[in-house]
Amino acid sequence: MAHAKDRGFLWRISKDGHDSYLYGTIHVAKFDWMFPGPVVMQALGSSDVLALELDMMDATIRQRTRQGMSALSLPSGKALPPALAARLRRQAEASCTPYDSIAAYPGEMQLITLTLMKARLDGLESAYAIDAVLSGIGHGAHKEVISLETPESQIATLKQDDADAAIRYMETSLEEMESGKDREQLRRIAKIWDESDSTELAHYEQWCDCVNTPEQRKFMHKLLDERNPALADKIDAQHRSGKTVFAAVGSLHMFGDTGLPALMEKRGYRVEQLRFPR
Repeated sequence: MAHAKDRGFLWRISKDGHDSYLYGTIHVAKFDWMFPGPVVMQALGSSDVLALELDMMDATIRQRTRQGMSALSLPSGKALPPALAARLRRQAEASCTPYDSIAAYPGEMQLITLTLMKARLDGLESAYAIDAVLSGIGHGAHKEVISLETPESQIATLKQDDADAAIRYMETSLEEMESGKDREQLRRIAKIWDESDSTELAHYEQWCDCVNTPEQRKFMHKLLDERNPALADKIDAQHRSGKTVFAAVGSLHMFGDTGLPALMEKRGYRVEQLRFPR
């Protein structure tokens, strides 16, 4: 903590005579990144409420997440094609993950698990997720910690409308994994977060090469655009109750016309991005 450096992206939002904060996090991180820097700690310390996408220190949230994940499957219960399962097995072996330990998972969860496991090859650990660390700090400081979403709504984001679309999405994701493009993108995002490079992340869709197919575009829309208004409403409701809110969500939720800072500005907030000293 003595040498902690501010990372990520922080905004102060002001309305009705008091402030709240929006903080863009990353869901996989390096050990040193877990410790918030002085500007972030000051904002968090001055807040009454810590608002996370999901507070995984809440036992009920954990239980509902496990139940929802176990229910994930291809529409109509369609099984993974053998060739697709074989490709997943090869990727598991490449990341030193025993495939039998994830074979019972739905295809979507196999992909997510393998992505997280391969990120470890670059020193990025889901165990060091910034959201989880903030949750620990918030609970330790006896703050009110709330979830802005439900496990069910997040899990619904992963589901495709039909079996064929699900297969196509998984095939595209596997191609990225097999080529190493997924690791390259995650390394780039991690570097951007470490350096608080707002300009680069604001142009994410221009360089990510991840919105090329209809399935990818639909997924990105569900992942960000469809979720952001509900997140903004929950943050607004907490702020209007008179509380200072520190809302910490994934950094990609923060940029563009549908990002949280823009949505809060449309709701009448004065929005100011706080730049970290370098």
